[in-house]
Amino acid sequence: MKKLSHVDAEGRVAMVDTGGKPLTARRAVASARVLMSPETVAAVRSHQTPKGDPIETARLAGIMAAKRTAELIPLCHPLALTHVEVRADVRDEGIYLEAEAATTAQTGVEMEALTAVTVAALTVYDMCKAVDKGMTITDVRLEEKTGGKSGTWKRC
Repeated sequence: MKKLSHVDAEGRVAMVDTGGKPLTARRAVASARVLMSPETVAAVRSHQTPKGDPIETARLAGIMAAKRTAELIPLCHPLALTHVEVRADVRDEGIYLEAEAATTAQTGVEMEALTAVTVAALTVYDMCKAVDKGMTITDVRLEEKTGGKSGTWKRC
């Protein structure tokens, strides 16, 4: 059985010491979907949602969330992000979101990308809930990551 990286010799939760790891360029992309009714999609496309533009609000919320990941996820290291982008594509079934985060650091940015896309999806829900309370946030997942000892990983 592989030793757990975030547990010390006494079985207590511990933050991993990354001090001896080299700085490397790291990048991660995560995605999520917000499924919604055709009427809600139409309202988003025609800019007729009561609270304003859910796409731009979600993009900004996702960027802000990525920068605060270490405050939200207990064992994440605070990272100096060099890039965060949240992209949205309005499709017939809802909104497809993708978040990309990058840094040069001793640990990866997967959690920052996942946090960004999740908060962006929650923001879409909040911005559109007056129109459609039955929306579903689904398929939150890592799509790819680069950098570090484990190298490149990409979802097939």
